[in-house]
Amino acid sequence: MQRISARLLSKPFHTVRPQAFNTAICRPTVFKLRSTAIVTSTIMPLHTHNVPKLNDPSLLQPYPFVNNEFLTSTPDHARFSVTDPATGATIASLPDQTVADTRAAIDAAAAAFPSFRRTTARSRSRLLRAWYQQVIDNAEDLATLITLENGKPLADSRGEVGYAASFLEWFAEEAPRMYGDTIPVATPGNRVITQRIPVGVCALITPWNFPAAMITRKIGPAIAAGCTVVCKAPGETPLTSLALAELARRAGIPKGVINIITTLSHTPDVGKELCTNPAVKKISFTGSTAVGKLLMSQAAGTMKKCSFELGGNAPFIVFDDADLPAAVAGAIASKFRSSGQTCVCANRIYVQDGVYDEFASLFAEKVKAFRVGSGFEDGVTHGPLIHDRAVSKVSDHVEDARAAGASVIVGGTRLTDLGDNFYAPTVITGMSADMRIHAEETFGPVAALFRFRSEAEVVALANDSDVGLAGYFYSRDMARVWRVAEALEVGMVGINTGMISDPAAPFGGVKESGFGREGSRYGIEEYTVVKKMTFGGVGELQE
Repeated sequence: MQRISARLLSKPFHTVRPQAFNTAICRPTVFKLRSTAIVTSTIMPLHTHNVPKLNDPSLLQPYPFVNNEFLTSTPDHARFSVTDPATGATIASLPDQTVADTRAAIDAAAAAFPSFRRTTARSRSRLLRAWYQQVIDNAEDLATLITLENGKPLADSRGEVGYAASFLEWFAEEAPRMYGDTIPVATPGNRVITQRIPVGVCALITPWNFPAAMITRKIGPAIAAGCTVVCKAPGETPLTSLALAELARRAGIPKGVINIITTLSHTPDVGKELCTNPAVKKISFTGSTAVGKLLMSQAAGTMKKCSFELGGNAPFIVFDDADLPAAVAGAIASKFRSSGQTCVCANRIYVQDGVYDEFASLFAEKVKAFRVGSGFEDGVTHGPLIHDRAVSKVSDHVEDARAAGASVIVGGTRLTDLGDNFYAPTVITGMSADMRIHAEETFGPVAALFRFRSEAEVVALANDSDVGLAGYFYSRDMARVWRVAEALEVGMVGINTGMISDPAAPFGGVKESGFGREGSRYGIEEYTVVKKMTFGGVGELQE
């Protein structure tokens, strides 16, 4: 190993440069990589972008999935490319499906619904359990696909696969527990019961930041309830969705129950079709608030049931009575998970006066230890951002803060030696509420530290947002814990933890972060409607 200079070791974090590579897809069952160069890294010598081969190459499917078939014959379609964000290399090209294709997928789901809704809850539970097992058995290949098209480190991708599988397991267990009620009524001789029945064909629109977990968190409860689905795969990361569809087919999920459409340039038109087609009875969308508002307006014409998990701007509060090492660890986990590209990442970190400097110092030291590079490299903790637009937004936020007088104490630069989509994990102190980061979700690896004095002040700052998805705080004062948890205007609160996601816990927001809940026992209710049955003429006992 070559000697590492003291100058390099003094850099704020390690970087590992990805090797360029070409990916060739000769047939849908072939996954080939050809190395083109070996590049010396910034810190560590002779590291390469080594993409593992898939154990099962047939999981790489660059085709839409309708009626339990991959549509391999689409000669008239334009195609769009899926690229590795670490290198910019093309992984696959997929059909850029249109409104007509979307209608065909909806028709397939509508044709499957009458029979699928009549299946027993126990049989649907077994299907989900079988799908769960397929995901577990193919976890390493799924993780490879996630890292390849999303860029997150392979360890994070493995964690996501486990998280994705947990929703299939959870809703397999919830399917037989979709209970109704018996209701006492005022009319003598009448009896009232309720049933939860499947809402119908569901349109699901999922994001690129969790290509596996967002699919299973939506399809799992839909199938548990007896619904059929049409899912628009994210244009940046469709390959994971399609691999999951193949595993669902192997698990025995019937024809037409799961349909995956692929599109990029036609996304607005496809979204409109999903929202306006009368055969679709529910829309579930995870993404930006602006797009959620548009989809909601389009769905209003047919009065669809909707659930939206939209943008966040999460406050993370550290009070002076907090366990500081724990608060630092929690803030690191919350802020820098997936390089800050999650809707529940801490976006505004508020630290009380008495511990601000100590917290900033401890926090910065942790960030300096990060290793940035290709997600397939050993020891890499943070990969690229998804595309250049994401990098530009992060850079704009940092430069706005810098120009307004904030201090960048770690990072604050593009890592162009690694590639176009890399940005240094960044810590900024001296933040104020008039800077863009306070009002806008960065969705990147930038930790902005704000100073505050009092409990009332910081709650007012935290609530100064149109959105309210998640919030976090650290304190050892139980009275304060109750006061602050109840005062924060968010749908989810992490108290002395930076990690709040669990399949058993409801996930969702308030204000312009949307409505409806995913996961938990509430998640299946989003895919059902309540039917009331009134039985009359029961009367008195007959003599």
